[in-house]
Amino acid sequence: MKESKGLMETSLSGLQLAGRGKVRDVYDLGDRLLIVTTDRISAFDVVMSDPIPGKGKILTRMSSFWFGNMTDLVRHHLLSTNPADFPASCAPYLEILDGRSMMVEKARPLPVECIVRGYLSGSGWQEYRKSRSICGIPLPDGLKESSRLPEPLFTPTTKAEIGQHDLPMTRKEMEETIGTDLTERVIKLSVAVYRRAADRALKAGIIIADTKMEFGLLNGELILIDELLTPDSSRFWPADSYEEGRSQRSFDKQFLRDYLLSLNWNQKPPPPPLPDEIVRKTLSRYEEALQRLTG
Repeated sequence: MKESKGLMETSLSGLQLAGRGKVRDVYDLGDRLLIVTTDRISAFDVVMSDPIPGKGKILTRMSSFWFGNMTDLVRHHLLSTNPADFPASCAPYLEILDGRSMMVEKARPLPVECIVRGYLSGSGWQEYRKSRSICGIPLPDGLKESSRLPEPLFTPTTKAEIGQHDLPMTRKEMEETIGTDLTERVIKLSVAVYRRAADRALKAGIIIADTKMEFGLLNGELILIDELLTPDSSRFWPADSYEEGRSQRSFDKQFLRDYLLSLNWNQKPPPPPLPDEIVRKTLSRYEEALQRLTG
């Protein structure tokens, strides 16, 4: 598909396709991986049929920015976003790869999605209303939608296949999955990354309400992998209009979710078509998040 219409999928002959995620196409380069971020977008674990043109380049720039800001906290997998640094086998595809690809170290992903919440929103808010807790962690009474939590909360989930839903995990379940020591390290690093990002973003007028990150093991070392602190994996709210007790304006795909919730759609494939206006307004929110955070 032409770039101007959005890149839905890549097919790079001569490179070994390792897999396709909801957004990324991953190619095996031997001891490294090539991650190509397409313009696909998902909501409610369903990949939409229409792309958001240019979104992949925004996500790549955002992830690269945040990985660079976390180097002293935790090692990450990013080696380069410059196609000139990639192997010769990538050379025929420089036009496709430019701006939307990352060459990364090949790690073994942990089977856990690492979610850190600073504010009460989304599924966390829904769970709190029922149980006054999230993932088995008790919270104070009297919190409202979008309330700031007393401390950032680590709430892991399973890592589901495409088309399936991630399921909440308790800390005990996480320990049973990856071990007690590794669980402790993952939690400390996740919260540290969130705190640093939230402080920096607030100076740019953005509240990071929550975010999802992934870790992997490389020669026994715990490293950050996948994407980091993008509008796909985080809730970004404008600080100047924040008010607890209601949903917030956002610079992420919540705008798309809200549109889909207004439809008579069962949140299962096939997805409804996206009107041009929804595509355009979704992209504008991603662009504003990038501009505010990275300048």
